[in-house]
Amino acid sequence: MHYGILHELFPSAKANEPLKRYTAWKIGGPADVLLEPRGAEELIEAVETARENGVPVTILGGGTNVLVLDGGIRGLTIRLARSLTNVEIEGTGVVADAGVLYPALANATAAKGLEGIEFATGIPGTVGGAVYMNAGAYGGETREVLDWADVYKPEGTDGGGEVVRMANTDLGFRYRGSVLHERPGWIVLRAGYTLVPGDAEELKARIKGFRKQRMTGSPNKPSCGSTFKRPENDYPGRIIEAAGLKGTRIGQLEISPEHANYFVNHGGGTARDALKLIELAKETVCEKLGVELELEVRVLGEP
Repeated sequence: MHYGILHELFPSAKANEPLKRYTAWKIGGPADVLLEPRGAEELIEAVETARENGVPVTILGGGTNVLVLDGGIRGLTIRLARSLTNVEIEGTGVVADAGVLYPALANATAAKGLEGIEFATGIPGTVGGAVYMNAGAYGGETREVLDWADVYKPEGTDGGGEVVRMANTDLGFRYRGSVLHERPGWIVLRAGYTLVPGDAEELKARIKGFRKQRMTGSPNKPSCGSTFKRPENDYPGRIIEAAGLKGTRIGQLEISPEHANYFVNHGGGTARDALKLIELAKETVCEKLGVELELEVRVLGEP
């Protein structure tokens, strides 16, 4: 669709916006238009407008667990990380918008003496992405603390869009996944948690320890975080290292010498090179060790 038409439909969106500015990997071609909505109402209005006019919609959270291809993303891209950012804490109940950064939520709840989300300090994504992925770290997972999520379904029971509160049990959580993987048009708007009282200073110390552990074991260069999911009873980093792939490089993308499940961008890296390196790792590990690695990263856009 022509940029002029898209600008008329979404006047507050940025046209032809390079997405490498918004991804942790610093990789990605342009979005036709990029919208950072001021709230859930504007988000829903934009999605309804897109649906009425046949414009494809892509949701981008914190950009930490995605590979945007070099051709960019057609249609409307909606970025939540700086948009839906409200947090409400009352007693042991917590409600956070989908664009809230997960480490920020961990800090906010710990400061209030609420225990349960400290693991989120190791997940540099958003609340919405965490629900979508059942994100976890340091022995904790989102499904263990989440009560519900408000989800916008573009096609509701009456033909129009509707917001539905989905209970934890309705979200079909599994390792690094949920029912939302099978419903790409559904959008998490906010999430509710019930935590338990704890000592604020102890919780903050635990978070500090997790943060130090992450900084020690992770490379200090742009990456998407964990590239592959954990195989049963093993770790992808150990497997990739055992296959002799640490330090392997294609273009500006390298399998980090510090942690083999991190594929780092040395500057100016392309999605094409990232995909080549991913495929090389999968083929080599399968050939040498007989293990089928499964990608944890979402691939978006066009070559």
